[in-house]
Amino acid sequence: MRLPSSIFVSVSLFTAETTAALYLSSTYRSDGDQIWQGLTLLFTLVTSVLVQLTLTFIHRDLSRDRPLVLLLHILQLGPIVRCLEAFCIYGSVGRVEEPYVSITRKRQMPRGGQSEEVERQVGQAEGKLFTHRAAFARTSVIQAFLGSAPQLTLQLYICVLQQGVSIGRGTLMVISLLSIVYGALRCNILAIKIKYDDYEVDVRPAAYLCIFLWRSFEIATRVTVLVLFSSVLQLWILPVVLLNFFLFFLYPWVLFWQSHSPFPENIEKTLTRVGTTIVLCLLTFLYAGINMFCWSAVQLKLNDPDLINKSQNWYRMAVYYMLRFVENASLLLLWYIYKTDFYRFICAPLLVLQLLVAYAMAIFFMLVFYQFCHPCRKLFSSNMTQGLWDCSALLCLVCYAPDRDAVRPIEKTGLDPLAPDPTPHTETANDTSYDVANDTAYTMPNDTMTYDMPNDTTHEVLSEMNGDVSHSLSSNT
Repeated sequence: MRLPSSIFVSVSLFTAETTAALYLSSTYRSDGDQIWQGLTLLFTLVTSVLVQLTLTFIHRDLSRDRPLVLLLHILQLGPIVRCLEAFCIYGSVGRVEEPYVSITRKRQMPRGGQSEEVERQVGQAEGKLFTHRAAFARTSVIQAFLGSAPQLTLQLYICVLQQGVSIGRGTLMVISLLSIVYGALRCNILAIKIKYDDYEVDVRPAAYLCIFLWRSFEIATRVTVLVLFSSVLQLWILPVVLLNFFLFFLYPWVLFWQSHSPFPENIEKTLTRVGTTIVLCLLTFLYAGINMFCWSAVQLKLNDPDLINKSQNWYRMAVYYMLRFVENASLLLLWYIYKTDFYRFICAPLLVLQLLVAYAMAIFFMLVFYQFCHPCRKLFSSNMTQGLWDCSALLCLVCYAPDRDAVRPIEKTGLDPLAPDPTPHTETANDTSYDVANDTAYTMPNDTMTYDMPNDTTHEVLSEMNGDVSHSLSSNT
C-alpha cells in the first residue's frame, strides 16, 4: 500500500497558504490598506469553507454520528484531522487481519497487442485510504482555482501598483503558485484515472515533471498577462474576465440542453432536484474557474452518468490553446499600446516576447506529455500530433469553403439543359446513395474515440467538431 503522500502535500499547501494569507492580511491592516486586507481574507476564507464542505460531503459526515469531526470542520481544522486519520489508517494496516475484503479487477496496459485482467484483494483500510485520496484530490483542485489563483492575481497586482515585493507577499505568491500547479496536476491525474478506470494506471516521474512544467508556464503566463492588462485598462478587465467565465460556465449546460437528455438524478440519492441543481452549478462554476487560467483536463458532460466526458477530443484542446494564445497576445498588445510611464524601467518588447515564448513552452511540454509520457498513450486511437494536424486542416477547409461554394454555380450554368448528359445523373445517383459503411468509422473502445478520415470529405471533418456521427452529404444536382 502506498504512503498517502498526496494527502500530506495537499494539507501542507492548504495550511501554509492560509497561514501566509492571515499574516499578510495583518500587515495590510497595520499599514491601513483595508481593501487589500479584505480581499486577501475573502479569497482565503471562502476557499477554506468550500474545502470543509467538500470533505464533509464526500465522507458523508452529515448522515453519520460524528459530532466531533463536524465541530472540527466548523473550526476550519477538517483537513488536518483528515490527514491524521489517513496516516493512522496507513499505520494500522497489517497489524489486524481484516475479516472482509473486496476483489477488484483491473486490466493491465496492452503489451504486444494483448491486455490481461488482474484480480486484487482490497481490504477495508485500503478502501478508506482510497476515499481519503479521492477527497483530497478534489479539494486540491477547489483550493487551487477558487482560492489560490485569485489570490495570486491579487497579490501580483498589488506588487505592480506598489512597485515592490515584501517578504510576506512574496511568500504567499510562491505558495499560491505551487498550490495552483499542484491542483492542475491533480486534475490531470484525476482525469486519467476516471477515463481509464478499467486499467491499472501507473504515472511515472517523467509524466509528473512534464505536467508540472506545462502547468507552471501556462498558469504563470496567464496570471501575468491578466495583471499587466488590468494595470493599464482597469475598466476593461472586468468584461474580459466575465466573458471568459460565463462562456465556460454555460458551455456544459448548452451541450446538455442540445442532447435532450433527462435531468441527472444519480449524483446523490439523498439530494433533491434543487440540491442536485446546486451541485451541478458548483461543478460548472469550478469548471469555469479552471478554464479561466488553464485547460481543464476534466471535461464536464452533464448527460453522462459520471458527469465526465471520457472521450479524448484533440480538436477541443487545440481550439482552446489557439484561442487562448490569440487572447493573450491581444491583451499584451493592448497593454503595450496603452502602457504609461509607470513601466519606463521595463523593456516592454522583451517582456511581451518572454511571455509569448513562455506560453509556447507550456504548449511544448503539453505535447511532450501526451506524445511520450502519458501513462495510457497506448490506448489512444490517434496521437495528438495527428489531431492537431487535422484541426489545422479543418481551419483551412473552413476558410476555403466559401470560395468553393462560389465556383459551383458557374459550373452549373455551363450545363446545356437541352442536351442533358447521362454521366452527371449517374454521378448524382452514386453520390446521393452514399453508403454509411464507407463513411468515417467511429468506435469507442475503453471510452476513447477512434476515427479514420477520408481524403476528400469536408463534411466529415466538420462533423467531428460537434462529436456527431449523423450527417448527410448533398451533391451537385
